[in-house]
Amino acid sequence: MFNRTQNTVRLAVDRIGGPTKASHATGVSNATIFNWINRQRVPDIDKARLLAKLANIEVNELRGTR
Repeated sequence: MFNRTQNTVRLAVDRIGGPTKASHATGVSNATIFNWINRQRVPDIDKARLLAKLANIEVNELRGTR
């Protein structure tokens, strides 16, 4: 389990290879990726599931449901 202060969205994006690779992999813009990082959550469940799978992170860590 991750520390509450750790930005798991940033961790997931970094594991995939950065914002550009994450945006291509999830089909969203770079701006959307940066919004997710800044808000520390992925609001769209389908995108959260995809990002979680690609980064090997549990989806609830990306959804802000701790």
